[in-house]
Amino acid sequence: MSQISDRLADLGISLPSVSAPAGAYTPALVSGNLVFTAGQLPFVGGQLPQTGKVGDGPLLVSPSAAKEFAQVAALNALAAVESVLGSLDRVTRVVKVTGFVASDPSFTGQPGVINGASEFLVDVFGDRGVHARSAVGVAVLPLDSPVEVELIVEFA
Repeated sequence: MSQISDRLADLGISLPSVSAPAGAYTPALVSGNLVFTAGQLPFVGGQLPQTGKVGDGPLLVSPSAAKEFAQVAALNALAAVESVLGSLDRVTRVVKVTGFVASDPSFTGQPGVINGASEFLVDVFGDRGVHARSAVGVAVLPLDSPVEVELIVEFA
């Protein structure tokens, strides 16, 4: 096993299969010494665990659930990275995370939601996982997903 595979196992997590693209794009692309992922949704077993807008209210996705979904989306992005690099041990730095949160108009906690992805990446990669980030509130995401995450990682 690799160091990162061992770390994921320690966290009780395994990489999922890479989902087939839902359009005319590739899940991850290498350019120079960077991997750019397409936006990843929090699919678990090919399904979104919950859909809708994030906010505080009975018909909304809770911020705590959305934070967990951001972690799942980041995990799916790592699977896409591994699919083009062969091993996550080649990652030398998580450079940038961009997170999108389908937000109720009154919700302003997007950074806390995307912390689910950021904290997970630091748990997996340690100092190599510290990154720049954008957390953006949007009106709607594909398939009515509450979150979407994309990564840029550097590798050797």
